[in-house]
Amino acid sequence: MVDVTVVRYSFEGEKFEILVKPDPALDFKLGKKKDISSVLVSDEIYTDSGKGTKPSTEKLLKAFKTEDAAIIAEKILTKGELNLTTDQRRKMIEEKRKQIVEHIAKTYVDPRSHLPHPPLRIEQAMKDARISIDPQKNSDEQIKDIVEKLRSVIPLKSENLKLEIIVPAQYAAQSYSVLKSVGSLKKEDWLANGSLKAILEIPAAARPNVIDRLGSITKGTATVEVQL
Repeated sequence: MVDVTVVRYSFEGEKFEILVKPDPALDFKLGKKKDISSVLVSDEIYTDSGKGTKPSTEKLLKAFKTEDAAIIAEKILTKGELNLTTDQRRKMIEEKRKQIVEHIAKTYVDPRSHLPHPPLRIEQAMKDARISIDPQKNSDEQIKDIVEKLRSVIPLKSENLKLEIIVPAQYAAQSYSVLKSVGSLKKEDWLANGSLKAILEIPAAARPNVIDRLGSITKGTATVEVQL
């Protein structure tokens, strides 16, 4: 017998439900699975799956702009609330916690040192601030409130830096593609000897990662200075 759980979604007071397989549905919510057909128990859309009642075509078109069951089911699963088991709730909370900690470590710095806080320090601060994570809510939607609560425990500031970077000619082409991927190139000059001189704007917290990547590519021959 296939395990079944419900995903519920509301739109302007109207309720819609689909029946899904619990673990594949959670993998889909976490972005680990893309094929909606492997998640669904059936392609039926309900207003109440327990009673077997279904919405009218008019209600489907109003809420989803389509009658295509697969498209509707994907939207319900993406935006709706999955009825989680205890283990799934724990797994989803841990996944979102990792995403939130990673984002904060990459985006915010300690304003006293202008360096990012280590992830372990951020995790401990979240425990100290008694921060709870909503497993059903997108991590991006939770970060702002979490950062505000964390500021009572550790200093956090979001700021950008401009780095003046000079890369020797033999590493310039490879370094250029990396620089474009990690920040915003404000200025680039290709010097007569083939070297690249660039002004790169990045989140302050990304500076150690940028320096490490450039050092690895250029074998430590690139120069990086913060523009004041």
